[in-house]
Amino acid sequence: MKRIYVVGTADTKGEEFAFLADAIAATGANVCRVDVGTRDATVAVDIAAKEVAGHHPRGHSAVLGGDDRGAAVAGMGVAFTRFIQSRNDISAVIGIGGGGGTSIITSGMRALPLGLPKIMVSTLASGDTAPYVDVSDIIMMPSVTDMAGLNRLSRVVLHNAAQAIAGMAASPAPPPDGKPSIGLTMFGVTTPCVTAIADQLRTAYDCMVFHATGTGGRSMEKLADSGLLSGVIDITTTEVCDLLFGGVLPATQDRFGAIARGKLPYVGSVGALDMVNFWAPSTIPGRYRGRLFYEHNPNVTLMRTTAQECRAIGEWIGAKLALCDGPVHFLIPEKGVSALDIEGGAFFDPQADAVLFEAIERTIRPNANRRVTRLPLHINDPEFAKAAVAAFLDIARL
Repeated sequence: MKRIYVVGTADTKGEEFAFLADAIAATGANVCRVDVGTRDATVAVDIAAKEVAGHHPRGHSAVLGGDDRGAAVAGMGVAFTRFIQSRNDISAVIGIGGGGGTSIITSGMRALPLGLPKIMVSTLASGDTAPYVDVSDIIMMPSVTDMAGLNRLSRVVLHNAAQAIAGMAASPAPPPDGKPSIGLTMFGVTTPCVTAIADQLRTAYDCMVFHATGTGGRSMEKLADSGLLSGVIDITTTEVCDLLFGGVLPATQDRFGAIARGKLPYVGSVGALDMVNFWAPSTIPGRYRGRLFYEHNPNVTLMRTTAQECRAIGEWIGAKLALCDGPVHFLIPEKGVSALDIEGGAFFDPQADAVLFEAIERTIRPNANRRVTRLPLHINDPEFAKAAVAAFLDIARL
């Protein structure tokens, strides 16, 4: 039977934890109370902190019994993540916590599949929640008052949270319409290409387009890891530039990792690899003084990648894709990689592009499953979009 997991630190937030769990149970939902505290619980729980801590790679003693609270919180975050991933009876998860509890609980929530209901009632929910939510679908709900005993406001907040999570668990989202989903990456400078691809595939596929801003690529790969994508058309790999050269919209070192793990049909290209993104000109690191820049708007400044940087970018991408055993077809538009990298454009540099293309071809290690095709086209030419669609349909049928 599926259960709503109610997670909290039953040592310091016991009164609120018990109230929340009881309010959910009062709706008729099946509740599982999970303690992630690092000291003795003050209320009854179904799964004790010691059992959760036992999922730490070094056992519960790596989490509990020490004097360093920071180390205990970090260790419990690792343990809870492994614990929650091991469960197969979850209908929804709701957490309650202050700083430590929020860190522990959201680390586990982020590891759960997208679409599974997740609410975190937190004292930190009205601030910068990016470290806790990242690219997941966690709903952060402000507790408003601190959790230092129940009061007339906290009872209302916790009651509302209970009703919300119970409703989500009782009425899950309907299944998708049956069309397989594919992920696509787009930037302003590759919009004509990606829009044309999506238009051509939309009757057969549910096309999910992600803005290549670092979080966009991570969101797409999170979906891939969650088994929610049937393939990827990764036209815009620009996040790698920011990762390698200090831009503000970077990928992580795991970019392309989900493609390798899932062996998904993958069509990739070099979209916007001619640029590194910074904010306003005053924010650009001094080491880049004298470089070629383009002011996209008053708050975003683009820097043209050099031939040397393009070699590093190409080698990084090629090495990552060389680890993919699934079908990979990488397309190279020889006449330019973005709306700025076109004859007469601000970033037109055929020599730098040539170095980029050679590095990818050399390091991707083509074989029967991994192909690289050069096309005498610009990335935003309609014929390039048609070629990308044809390449994807070819490998998607394998």
